[in-house]
Amino acid sequence: MLSVPLSVSIDAIDSLLPQTQCQRCGYADCRDYASALAAGEAEINRCPPGAEATRVSLAALLGRDPSSMPALADDVDAYAAEHVALIDEAACIGCAKCLPACPTDAIVGAAKRMHTVIEEDCTGCELCIIACPVDCISLVPHAGFASRAHLTLASREAQAGALRRAYTSHKARYAVRSEEGLSAMITTGTLSAKNQINAPDKKVLMAEILAKAKARITS
Repeated sequence: MLSVPLSVSIDAIDSLLPQTQCQRCGYADCRDYASALAAGEAEINRCPPGAEATRVSLAALLGRDPSSMPALADDVDAYAAEHVALIDEAACIGCAKCLPACPTDAIVGAAKRMHTVIEEDCTGCELCIIACPVDCISLVPHAGFASRAHLTLASREAQAGALRRAYTSHKARYAVRSEEGLSAMITTGTLSAKNQINAPDKKVLMAEILAKAKARITS
C-alpha cells in the first residue's frame, strides 16, 4: 500500500488525468484509476497518454520524490498520440459493437448500417478496434481536437474537460439503455442467469480485452 496524503481527493487526482478513458492503466476509466491512486493501490506510472507531464504532476500532488519518479510501467501498452480510428466502410457489417466501446461517442452508425468515425472527437484509444469482430477498424495519423498531444496539463485542460463531459454523457446514455433492456427482459420473462453479468464476470471481460489489445501490439 502506497502512502497518500489525507488531503488529496479523488477529484484532485482525476483532474490531472487526460480523460482518454483508454483503459491501458488496467482500470475501467480515468476515474477508477484516480480512485486506486487515492487508495494507495496503484502507482503513478500507468497512464501512457498522460505522458511525463501527468506523472510529474501526480508525483507533486501525492508527495512523491521527483528524483525517484518511475518510468512508464512495463506492463502498460504504448499509446499512439495524434492518431484516430478509421473504419473500412466497405468491410463494416453494422454489428454496432464499437458504439458502446467508444468512450467519447466518436462513432456514428446504427445496427446493420455502415459506421464512420468523427475524427475531431476520436482520442485514438483503440477500444473500438478491440471490440470489432471483423477487424475493419485501424489507426491513422490525425491530430484532431481529441487526439492532439499536449506537453503540459495547462494546454491539455480544455481537451480533458471536453473528453470528461463526453464520457459522462456516454455512460449516462448507456446506463439508461441497459436499464431499459433489463426492464424489457423482466417484463417479457426472458431474463435468465446467462443474461446477467456480475462483477467477477466484468473483471474477466476486462482481462480478455486487455489481453487482446496486447496481442495486437506484439503481433
